[in-house]
Amino acid sequence: MRALICLFCLMLLGLPAAAECRQPALRIAVIPKKSMEVLMQDYQPLLERLHKALGVPVSIVPASSYESVVDAVVSGGVDVAWLGPAAYVLAQQRDPSIEPFAVLAIRKGYFTPAGHHYQALLLARRGVAEDLESLRGTRVALSDPASTSGSVVPNVEFAARVGQPLARFFGSVAYSGSHDKSLDALLEGRVDAAFVASVRADAYLNSGRIARDTFNVLWRSERIYYDPYVFRGNLCAGYKARIRAAMLENQEGLAAFLASQDASAIAPVGRAEYAPLVRMMETR
Repeated sequence: MRALICLFCLMLLGLPAAAECRQPALRIAVIPKKSMEVLMQDYQPLLERLHKALGVPVSIVPASSYESVVDAVVSGGVDVAWLGPAAYVLAQQRDPSIEPFAVLAIRKGYFTPAGHHYQALLLARRGVAEDLESLRGTRVALSDPASTSGSVVPNVEFAARVGQPLARFFGSVAYSGSHDKSLDALLEGRVDAAFVASVRADAYLNSGRIARDTFNVLWRSERIYYDPYVFRGNLCAGYKARIRAAMLENQEGLAAFLASQDASAIAPVGRAEYAPLVRMMETR
């Protein structure tokens, strides 16, 4: 009898933890580097993998900006988010329990080295600018205020390089909303230069939308650790473990997803990798 009572007590103790991990669906938000239609298509293999691992519906919650993804993961409106490094830092400042857990390993490109790092580039239209000084007073595009390579790093590193804020160096500064929109504006001549992520420049090159010599690369930032996948702060440990396993183990089944991201693998990551960016943003 005593053994049965002890067993019953142990079962009761286990109920809250089990119940905590029961939720009707898994919701994911992704920064809008591409159109939402393209992102939905790209992410289907990963959504299917997570559905099989968790046994619940898995979906992407549409997002219109980096800030909307930050708001979604901080508020608990989504369970997992793919954030730019600076957007992750902003989210973590609002909720210190938000946890980065995975990062894409990027394929080597013409503009980007292989590995977990990329760079902010300043691209300029040929015939408009051949060096930094000739860009003074021209029109430049940034992507999103919370974009690492499309705003935060240029506003710190490039401003230090030219010795003055971007708004004083350039004639006009406009936010396009995404790296792709900045590249499109540059191609269409609506701006003279643009700060973009090197990985998006490689994506345009690989798709044939630009050639290696379409633009002049007039500046490169220091290396930036790539965009993290993060858990919302109060997601239960059991779900975290299963999501980690689904994304980090047996990645052969994710080949189509990785190819859509110009990536070779998904690797584990933690807070330490983004510490240099945290320090940069604290001193802005």
